[in-house]
Amino acid sequence: MNIKVCGMRDKQNVVDLCKLPITYIGFIFFAKSPRFVGDDFDVQVTDSIPTTIKKTGVFVNASIEYIESKITKYGLHAIQLHGSESPEFCKAFSSRNIEVIKAFGIDTLFDFTTLLHYESVCDYYLFDTKAPSHGGTGQKFDWNILKEYKDSKPFFLSGGITIDDIDTINNLTDLPIHCLDLNSKFEISPALKDIVLIKEFIRGLKVGKS
Repeated sequence: MNIKVCGMRDKQNVVDLCKLPITYIGFIFFAKSPRFVGDDFDVQVTDSIPTTIKKTGVFVNASIEYIESKITKYGLHAIQLHGSESPEFCKAFSSRNIEVIKAFGIDTLFDFTTLLHYESVCDYYLFDTKAPSHGGTGQKFDWNILKEYKDSKPFFLSGGITIDDIDTINNLTDLPIHCLDLNSKFEISPALKDIVLIKEFIRGLKVGKS
């Protein structure tokens, strides 16, 4: 189980976060998000990130050309597709040397057979709380729904994860969770993360114990 911290923007905040044992750091390239990096995001921010941390771009129904331009400019290692991107769209990136993470909004009506169409064209799924805003709501979906997930492909768990979820997460041993996606519940303000709180969360996880 790995840690991804998403919705970063502030340069010093990124530097401080990168001192923690995280695997992914996320930057949101979606203008409607309060954590949008902006049209002229400083490339020096991403250039300062250690090679041990995977730079991840989050996109919502963006064009292939737009995504490719950000991959090139910011040296992204992974892309998180958080809209209604089709399997064919995902396939356009699956042959490249970049991780493809396809996000799905989960509620009680979610049909897990939908994932079969994406199985061969993405590296990981990401399960988030279903919302019109395409994530970032700070709301948690009922994790019991994941009992219906029968696939072996590892996934990112997202949606309103808080410091109070440590014990519950430590007991989710029967699910192929690849990564925990932290965002709004670890913020001082949008796109500014509470480094001390994230550090405390990581310490509490079984994966963070020696």
